[in-house]
Amino acid sequence: MSESVDVIVIGAGPAGMAAAATAARHGASVVLLDEQSAPGGQIWRGIMQAPAARLDRLGTDYAAGKPQAQLFAASGARHITRAAVWQVNRDGIVNYLENGVSHSIRGKHVVLCSGAMERPFPIPGWTLPGVMTAGAAQIMLKSADAVPQQPAVLAGCGPLLYLLAWQYVRAGQKIQAIVDTTTNDDYRRALPHLPAALAAWPYLKKGLGLINTIKRAGVPFYKGASDLAVVGDQAAQALTFRAGGRTHRLETNLVLLHQGVVPNTQFTWSLRAAHTWDTAQLCWRPDADRYGRLSGIERVLIAGDGRGIGGATVAGLQGELAGLAVAMDMGIVTPQEGARLAAPLLAAVDKNLRIRPFLDALYRPKDANRMPADDVLVCRCEEVTAGAIRSYVDIGCAGPNQTKSFGRCGMGPCQGRLCGLTVTEVIAQARGVSPAEVGYYRIRPPIKPITLAELAATREDFPTATPGVQP
Repeated sequence: MSESVDVIVIGAGPAGMAAAATAARHGASVVLLDEQSAPGGQIWRGIMQAPAARLDRLGTDYAAGKPQAQLFAASGARHITRAAVWQVNRDGIVNYLENGVSHSIRGKHVVLCSGAMERPFPIPGWTLPGVMTAGAAQIMLKSADAVPQQPAVLAGCGPLLYLLAWQYVRAGQKIQAIVDTTTNDDYRRALPHLPAALAAWPYLKKGLGLINTIKRAGVPFYKGASDLAVVGDQAAQALTFRAGGRTHRLETNLVLLHQGVVPNTQFTWSLRAAHTWDTAQLCWRPDADRYGRLSGIERVLIAGDGRGIGGATVAGLQGELAGLAVAMDMGIVTPQEGARLAAPLLAAVDKNLRIRPFLDALYRPKDANRMPADDVLVCRCEEVTAGAIRSYVDIGCAGPNQTKSFGRCGMGPCQGRLCGLTVTEVIAQARGVSPAEVGYYRIRPPIKPITLAELAATREDFPTATPGVQP
């Protein structure tokens, strides 16, 4: 039998560290599994090893991760690094890969903190070498202080696009241009949400500060861009688009695309959890109560951006709530005491989420950048185009699962991560129905690729785990 612990937390970002530390503080035995070699997640990647210059360059939001990681390190929770979780069962058994061996452990409770992933940006040429996501470029900056060898073109919309540009400016890296798809109509749509957003004024102030720094650096800025396409035969050579009433062509070998982030829901779909189509954020989110307990699944909770995009601060608060919920469900904390401790956390979550309707309306990705023309690849793994998916609908394909039978769409190594949302929306558009009616892929384990040799070497005892942060 697998060794049993009170709580298994998956993911060491803001939510995961907070959930693990909170549950451990209340006396639960906790194991945290994470693919990286140190805590921090994507948002605080490399935070414990970051030199002072990097902390200054990446800003106070990044530096804020260091005390959170230190708090987690002192919590007593066991931290198993470089652990790729490939299956989570409803009975609490979690399977993961470490050093080429698959391990199996059991948790009385499981807290999923898988975070967010960048939304697919399927435009012509998006699969060419020289095209990356802004998030991938930021990972290189955080983990190795790596910047491009040549000025890049940043294209799309959303706060991360401006944050990366701001960080590049502070790093002394030249930016060729920012091509922003946000239009005046987007500002008008967001305007009714501005009064509520003012209650979260620090976020607005920060965003304006980023943009002002970028403008002072003299970075060319194209607004209201449409018809984006990366041009090139074997690699990116230029980005073309329309803005200001005319067509532009920027010669470049590096295009960084971004149009927001969405919850990483692979684990919750594999658990057959209930999901709701979020019409504001244009993505799926798992159904959960305010503490993060998944609807209809006992002893499995979710916290952070994996349950809906809210940012690092909200993720940390939700992690605390999930850790507190585990302590309450175990009887360590009484319901009365739990409610008292949860009240300020819930209030802080609500306060920090007041900015979201404004941001969701302002940076709503354009239809053409989510549901592309027929000749654009949607499934990169199996090279399936949007036109092929529409042709499947013409002959009776009703949802994403059937696209697997028609043309292997979603059956590649990424297991539908990079195409899932696009496939749902392309089918919904072709059928003239809502994405909620179309649904999503039926996700099955392994969530991450695993070889037969690794599976055959499965162990049900703990490998050596280092408490807290690795030195």
